[in-house]
Amino acid sequence: MELNLVVIDDSEINLTLFRVLAERIEGVRVHGFLSSSEALAWCEQGQADVVVVDYMMPAPDGLEFISHFRQLPGMAEVPLIMVTANNLRDVRCRALEQGASDFLNKPVDKDEFLARVRNMCALRRSQRQLADRAAWLAEEVAKATAGLLERERETIVCLAKAAEYRDPETGAHILRMAHYSVLIGRQLGLAPAELEMLLEAAPMHDVGKVGTPDLILLKPGRLTPAEFMIMQQHAEQGYEILRQARSPVLAMAAVIARAHHEKWDGSGYPQGLKGEAIPLLGRIVAVADVFDALTSPRPYKQAWPLAQAREYLEQNAGRHFDPRCVEAFLAAWDEVLAIRERFQDQ
Repeated sequence: MELNLVVIDDSEINLTLFRVLAERIEGVRVHGFLSSSEALAWCEQGQADVVVVDYMMPAPDGLEFISHFRQLPGMAEVPLIMVTANNLRDVRCRALEQGASDFLNKPVDKDEFLARVRNMCALRRSQRQLADRAAWLAEEVAKATAGLLERERETIVCLAKAAEYRDPETGAHILRMAHYSVLIGRQLGLAPAELEMLLEAAPMHDVGKVGTPDLILLKPGRLTPAEFMIMQQHAEQGYEILRQARSPVLAMAAVIARAHHEKWDGSGYPQGLKGEAIPLLGRIVAVADVFDALTSPRPYKQAWPLAQAREYLEQNAGRHFDPRCVEAFLAAWDEVLAIRERFQDQ
């Protein structure tokens, strides 16, 4: 690991001496400056690893140099040696306050110079190795986290498909309603991280249907009151399947599974919640899910025209649906049409 040693002294004789001595140190490239201003300009562009600076110089002097140097990005921990007269105790104290790491006394002894500079170089190498190690660890943690997230996504997809295979609804429906949900959430000001989770959680809204008997789930005609009561259980069943998961996405999916059949006026199920007592994510998914169900063909019905489905949402805002969610959905109508075009039934 080669280090950049910056040496600053307005005496050309001293600068030459320091350079010759420093070049004896293995793995060090010496950058000498007669002007502290020029040295600062170089440090703004280059990477200084160790600095040796004389106190007595034209402005900026050694103390002013340290103050400016420590404010440069990445220079707060760089080892810095100040060269001073032994009797300047007040200067040394102020230099320590400004960020000096060590001192050399005038006249400078060459053996002491080499020993102190070597020590500062060893310190800098340790700093850089530690920083490299921290960066490597951060990268490894990021890789491991990405792997966990990928496995979590695979689990989520499997859960969504489990419900899909038991239901006449198509995979395209799941994709459309998930993207409709994100569209509404974005219009309502949800944070990007929450929108990303919503895209993954929304497809599991009907996972509880894995517990619904086929005779009811796949019945082509209208359900009897008794059958409808059994069908309604899928909301609570989906919540029970998902609620104990530690994953934030699955926890969000549990809330959605339980709440997406609640209605704004309190006439929904399973809890009969009303208005703002219904979790916002459930209110969002309710609009997305119903709109796509209305506009998609099923074995027991034809797809509604878009205009008719839009009118249904408008008429039921404040009854079935949260009016804000309906307004947000319709305000982005061009995006709605783009999602429908992108995720078509096969």
